[in-house]
Amino acid sequence: MTEIDATSGPAWALEIAAIRDKQDQAAFRRLFLHFAPRIKGFLIKSGSPADIAEDCAQEVMATVWRKAAQFDPSRASASTWIFTIARNKRIDVVRRERRPEPEDLPWGPEAETDQEDALVLEQETERLSKAISALPEKQRRLIQRAFYGDLSHRELAEETGLPLGTIKSRIRLALDRLRHEMK
Repeated sequence: MTEIDATSGPAWALEIAAIRDKQDQAAFRRLFLHFAPRIKGFLIKSGSPADIAEDCAQEVMATVWRKAAQFDPSRASASTWIFTIARNKRIDVVRRERRPEPEDLPWGPEAETDQEDALVLEQETERLSKAISALPEKQRRLIQRAFYGDLSHRELAEETGLPLGTIKSRIRLALDRLRHEMK
């Protein structure tokens, strides 16, 4: 097995081409040995537990094998393409963690809420609505788009044309005001 220089972008592109054209297992092995540990490290640094990072790294490399035909060296280097796949897998994992699986969702009629609990919830909802209405317009619009529109900070930045830091600052200030108001 020949060792490929880690900085040799065109060589990695040739390995992917060999996988695409000939299902070259030796080329895949070289890619795997080089990139899998780096992907795992990247995912751990991104906040993934080691076991999930390991599984995700293997999924990324399996994706590289299956989708080698989609790699376009004129658009990105091999490492950029592979780490983009890793980033997207990481996002998928985070989304799965945040959303319950269908079997985790309750089925059947929900228990009726206690009248007192319903009244407290209604009062708190009204307080929150008033607190949101009292926010400065720029903060209020971002809070409404972020939480009711289910948009990420990055999506809000793209939608509004504002810098990402401005979006984060305004939302943080708005949430601080809401927390203070709801105490």
